[in-house]
Amino acid sequence: MPTSEQVLGFPLGSEEVTTAGSDTFLDAVDAASDRVTSGTAAMSVEGRPLRYAIVGDPANATPEGLAAVQAKTAELRDPDTTRTRAAELAAQTPVILWVAGNVHGGEESGTDASLRILYDLADRDDCVVERILDEAIVVILPIQNPDGREAGTRRNVYGFDMNRDWFARTQPETDGKLELVRQFPPALFLDVHEFGFKGYFFPPNADPVYHEIPERPFGWINDMYAAAIETEFERQDIPFFHGAPYDLFAIVFGDTVPTEGFHAAGITLEKNNGDPIAERTEEHYVASWVSLFEGASVADDIQLGTHESFVEAVEQGEDGILEPNAVFEPGNDLLQPVPNINVRHYFIRDDPDRAYETQLLVRRLQRMDVEVFRLRSQLTVPDFRAYGEPAARARLPAGTYWIPMAQAQKHWVQAMLNEDTYIPFPVTFDVTAWSNPLLMNLRGGWSGRALDPQADAVAAVDEPPWPGVQDTPSVGLFEIPNSTRGFESAGHTRYLFEQVWHLPYRAVTAGDIAAGLSGVDVLVVPDGFTNYALQALGAAGKKALRDWVNAGGRFVGWQGGAEVAARIGVSTARFSMSHTNAPGTLVRVALDPDSPLAAGVGSSAWVMYEDDDVLRPGPGQAVATFPLVGSNDFAVSGLAEGMGQLEGSSAIVDEAVGAGRAIVFSVDPNFRAWTQGTQRILWNAIVGADPAGIGAAAPAGSASRVDAELAARRAARALPEVGSAIRIVTARADAAAVGDAIRGFGGKAVRVQLGRRVLFLLANLDDLTVEEHPFALLLVRSLSRSGLDVRSFSAP
Repeated sequence: MPTSEQVLGFPLGSEEVTTAGSDTFLDAVDAASDRVTSGTAAMSVEGRPLRYAIVGDPANATPEGLAAVQAKTAELRDPDTTRTRAAELAAQTPVILWVAGNVHGGEESGTDASLRILYDLADRDDCVVERILDEAIVVILPIQNPDGREAGTRRNVYGFDMNRDWFARTQPETDGKLELVRQFPPALFLDVHEFGFKGYFFPPNADPVYHEIPERPFGWINDMYAAAIETEFERQDIPFFHGAPYDLFAIVFGDTVPTEGFHAAGITLEKNNGDPIAERTEEHYVASWVSLFEGASVADDIQLGTHESFVEAVEQGEDGILEPNAVFEPGNDLLQPVPNINVRHYFIRDDPDRAYETQLLVRRLQRMDVEVFRLRSQLTVPDFRAYGEPAARARLPAGTYWIPMAQAQKHWVQAMLNEDTYIPFPVTFDVTAWSNPLLMNLRGGWSGRALDPQADAVAAVDEPPWPGVQDTPSVGLFEIPNSTRGFESAGHTRYLFEQVWHLPYRAVTAGDIAAGLSGVDVLVVPDGFTNYALQALGAAGKKALRDWVNAGGRFVGWQGGAEVAARIGVSTARFSMSHTNAPGTLVRVALDPDSPLAAGVGSSAWVMYEDDDVLRPGPGQAVATFPLVGSNDFAVSGLAEGMGQLEGSSAIVDEAVGAGRAIVFSVDPNFRAWTQGTQRILWNAIVGADPAGIGAAAPAGSASRVDAELAARRAARALPEVGSAIRIVTARADAAAVGDAIRGFGGKAVRVQLGRRVLFLLANLDDLTVEEHPFALLLVRSLSRSGLDVRSFSAP
């Protein structure tokens, strides 16, 4: 094999490989080895290839050999295959093992380690390599985020953290990767990362664990692979830890999605990003190499176990059985047990007004090998549970979509279509709800009865086009500068405008705003750190923005962007700090049906709520209102503590201002581009009609608005300046110790008394994620080890 010194000019691990260098080395190894075949999984947003290599015995590494492996693997994973035949296939079919690196662009060493694995598998002839190549094919994806690697950024160019894009597949990098995973379904998927801890992380994971994680791969992760890595790390005296803060809950990651959707052992590997590249590469190599050898050594058992896991999934679906909830770490108490219910069927109404969202959901399910059907005739369901409603008898019309649980992808069906995630433990790493029908605001529900619908399978559907209009206003997009949150939120908006809506727009700067926004009808201001926006605008920009709205401009902003409007008098909506514990929870809000923002949406919508500020209207109209807790209208999915604070408050306020209009959201209507339900409201806000009678309201800065503007400004200024706060709730008795721990790390926090609990808002002015923050992970681990009563922990 050509060495990296010959191809790149340096040994692997001595310096970080560039994206182009990684591709060049992969191609050189492929050209020299009959054990390797390579290809391109996708093209990035900026046009860079996601190159991959498949390594195996030369007989398996040809197109014909790989096609045979794929066919046998598909038969092995088919629940209808007999156990006898499955045992035969398990003995003769290579197990598929994956190593993927660099999903976060600044976490480089996974790439370098995977290239070393590629080289060794292609070059060596010892008994270790012989075992792996005899029993497995290894798929190596060195770089999952080439644009981010080149830029040295965690995210891709649209601001997406692609380790949270796995089920939604919004980005081309993720989408192409998932299609390759479907072609070569893994029994092991190693997702190789870096973090801020000293030492090395590998499973077992911390609580919470999602209840529908299949039992067998969960056992392989903890009892087989983790044990093998631990043995070797102890032999080599490599420091490591398990558990907090890495859970196995949200079905959005490179460990949870392979485990849930493919019954693979999905494993996150993390190594300290401050260590030299040689050390990072070496330790990732060791953990990955040990895992590959372990998987190959028990390949027959894994293959047969995978078959049995899919058989069990069908049997559970036939019986309507949901997997129970549990906590696994000593001392943790179960928060939300899975209720004693049966779920055998999901149904999605065929609503012409929501044809785009419905087709998107059907396609998303089909592309994870879920069988979707349509009713041929009306079906009476005695116990139909519409989302957010009690059970009632219902007649579902012909054309309704039916997704039975009795299929191989039962676990995935439940994960994607669930009404609630039943979180077992309140210390979370990410969102606690992701139900696709709720994200899309689709009408549907489920039943536990044994039904026999007359239905036809739905043929594969294409990506639906957005049903937009041709005549759109002139739209300007202002990204709040110097803010990570601003970059993410504006990037997600650019993606929505460019790739989904195909909505023409132009990026505007603070200077453009100060100059009067000539030719702009609608100004969109996504989330970001409010103070940075105000500093950039200055006195001239603030006045110009008020004048532009007064003259007929339409301002649309959310979260930090909405607070900008309140701070400068464009909106009289009042913001206040929340003390909820809902870090990514779907909450149903009531819509004003007379508002043009509700056009085509209905009387309610589900919003993604992330402990956002509480919003109350001034003279403006409350378009979306949080209902009373316990009322018939109240419904949530995910962790939702302290929701009484939101009762009667608004998620959206629409206000006439002079000849113009200000529309502000307390929540993100385009959360990670997942929330098609509130994207429709955002569309109406940008291109929809004005309310009747708009155009003659009191202008911003006028005497009749002075009191309301002053109240809004005071409320916004009173918000704690903590950026994207890290939120910690503890028992009052332990609050002093938690405060000491925060100060011990050099952190600053706002303390809020909540009866017998205390909420700490840890300042995060740079809007860093928990992985990027210099000590957030260390703080979590320290609190976990201290025995303090931490009731919840959530971070960006």
